[in-house]
Amino acid sequence: MNGWVPPTTVAVIGANGHGHWHRRVIAPLHAEGRLRLVALVDVAPVRDEREAPVPPGVDVFTDHRAMLAAARPEVVVICTPPHTHLPIARDAVAAGADLLLEKPPVLSLAEHHELTDALAAAGRVAQVGFQALGSAALTALTDALAAGRLGTVTGIATVAAWQRPDAYYARSAWAGRRTLDGRPSLDGALANPFAHAVMQCLAVAEALGGVPPWPVAIEVERYRVRPIEVEDTAVLRVRFRAGPPVLAAVTMASAQFVPGEVTVTGTTGRAVLEYPTDRLRLPGDAAPRHVPGRQGLLENLLAHRVDPATVPLIAPLARTAPFTALLDALRAAPEPRLLDGELVDAVGDGDERVLRIRGVVEVLRQAAEQGALPSEQGVPWAVPTYRADLA
Repeated sequence: MNGWVPPTTVAVIGANGHGHWHRRVIAPLHAEGRLRLVALVDVAPVRDEREAPVPPGVDVFTDHRAMLAAARPEVVVICTPPHTHLPIARDAVAAGADLLLEKPPVLSLAEHHELTDALAAAGRVAQVGFQALGSAALTALTDALAAGRLGTVTGIATVAAWQRPDAYYARSAWAGRRTLDGRPSLDGALANPFAHAVMQCLAVAEALGGVPPWPVAIEVERYRVRPIEVEDTAVLRVRFRAGPPVLAAVTMASAQFVPGEVTVTGTTGRAVLEYPTDRLRLPGDAAPRHVPGRQGLLENLLAHRVDPATVPLIAPLARTAPFTALLDALRAAPEPRLLDGELVDAVGDGDERVLRIRGVVEVLRQAAEQGALPSEQGVPWAVPTYRADLA
């Protein structure tokens, strides 16, 4: 057929673990001929599954450089441990590929600048795996802000409360680590599981100011219930050059489950977005409503490759620079305080044991509502606040 364009070739580096999620996204696109999966890479044997099959003709590698040389994919999905992102991304870009790079994309501003330069030199682009940025519910929220439904915004906050068993911290060599092999890994609550919560808040701040909001100062209190090197519980306050502050109050050591709420408070109303479920409550709504529709990051990247002038990337690397600036600042924060004794209870046995901080959700909600860190609330177990200027 005249004008027929072959489908974009795609490879996945880090095909196991969370890579299965990407493969489940890729599977129907491959079956429909909208892309062609050409290679999978993992240091462990690649597992086949019904929703993430290894199609016939797809080569499997244990070394990403060998794959890049043999398969020459046009798009590479990188879903490896965060401390490996930069060197793998550099290799993929040098081989001529555009990237879908899992979050956190890199772990320092120096790495961010290095990858930005590599992309510019090669004429390539990188989409970062903040999939919640493609949510129609987020767009509905920012549209409401633009329409003035909340008046002047005075605060942006997020609360999320999950629990993770002991097995979570045994899942890999980098789990719960601050550094690995001399490189930052930063597998803490703010950098990894609740990165989406923080990025959604930054997206709201971006909508208010019209540009990605640059943090000028952070104040943070970090806690842990296990002998890990990073936090499983944290309250972070971020101040910007302009606009209201952001406060993130999160834990992975809770008896109660809060999926993840972003609350925007204004002079005439309040909005709440439950970002994992796309449920939104705006001023005047009787109850939260589900706002359907998410743009897939991979599909968006493919469309951008065809028509970059009119199809912008949802989560380009540049948009994530403020998030990386926060990680940069957190690298210097002191070791999280260990909470134990009567503050913490244990449920379950063996690898499925979970540790829960008594009353932690109440502390986090109060932090979000008041914009106050635990030490400012007078919480008895609070650690002194760590402060850092980023300007």
